[in-house]
Amino acid sequence: MQRDRIIDFINNYLDSGNIKDASQNGLQVEGKAEVKKIAFGVSASLEFLKRAAASGADMAIVHHGLLWGRSEPVKGPFRKKLQTLLASGMTLAAWHLPLDKHRTSGNNARILNFLGAGNLRPFGTYDGETIGFKGSFRRPKTASEVIKTLQNELSADILSFNFGTKKIKTVGVISGGGQRMFDQAIAAGLDLYITGEVSEFVQEMAREHGANFISAGHYNTEKPGVWALEKLARSKFKVKTEFIDVPNPV
Repeated sequence: MQRDRIIDFINNYLDSGNIKDASQNGLQVEGKAEVKKIAFGVSASLEFLKRAAASGADMAIVHHGLLWGRSEPVKGPFRKKLQTLLASGMTLAAWHLPLDKHRTSGNNARILNFLGAGNLRPFGTYDGETIGFKGSFRRPKTASEVIKTLQNELSADILSFNFGTKKIKTVGVISGGGQRMFDQAIAAGLDLYITGEVSEFVQEMAREHGANFISAGHYNTEKPGVWALEKLARSKFKVKTEFIDVPNPV
């Protein structure tokens, strides 16, 4: 399958050209024109790129790429990453906010689907973009039920602050570093807010507002969108795919 056809399809599918983002979404490093295997991962770390190249991938698709709208010297780890890509002939493509906010394949919608939530609606503004989703349960759930599902689906270590209602009906999700958007969940009156990271202020904010908060890890909450994109690419283009996990507890 042709490299450019794959990238054009995903750009259109995720509507990435119409989404404001610090990331340069789509093609980041051009490699082989023909693609037989795609390696998928969360971040374009040196470890991931080495494993992807060793797997024989012709293309790597990630959520966190290398290009973020600023230039930096080509030295140190950044140089080694580029060297790995160029030496292997592997293309690098990345989709950041487009893969957070997509209604079908996005990280946030997928997490709500794992939990069995319905009535999904956009929620949570970041830098002018609404990137999360909120939904509701037909039957209220307890925090322990939600935590068990997240542990099973994401292989995540959970940190929770449970100062809100014991019967959770409504939930909002913003994957990754969404702890500073906790106030938006409180303002929306949601029974539970789920994100990736957690900061010092969160515990007392939850206590003071009588709210429920769950941190499931930045890395782990941003695997679902990558998994969905892998499944889509494998079905659409009939190429070999592999998700390369470089576990990160944060």
